[in-house]
Amino acid sequence: MLGNTDLSANVAVKDLDRAKAFYEDVLGLTPSGGQADELVAYRSGSSTLSVYRSEFAGTNKATAVTWEVADVDAEVRELKGKGVAFERYDMDGMRMEGDVHVAEDGGMRVAWFKDPDGNILNLIQA
Repeated sequence: MLGNTDLSANVAVKDLDRAKAFYEDVLGLTPSGGQADELVAYRSGSSTLSVYRSEFAGTNKATAVTWEVADVDAEVRELKGKGVAFERYDMDGMRMEGDVHVAEDGGMRVAWFKDPDGNILNLIQA
């Protein structure tokens, strides 16, 4: 049933214009045609990210969106060059290499950052 169906991630924002600038200019996403006064949809690979206006924006304290990338370090450098600040979390079994959390066995590299509303996003290289 649902295991064979594509899904869409949703991120709530307070200021849609500010969010569009971040998701388009900083992250490099392109609107996929699903736009309305309160929502813009982006295509990312075979997935869709819907960014919509909500009074509850930024209240999620967990990771909202994850991108699996081939080279976390390269993505971090590119995003830092665009002004993105990366989060540092104290996590068992992980060490820091610059802005990247690295599993002690070296099998996973992760970098977390926030959008302008405080939604937690991350990049992962497994």
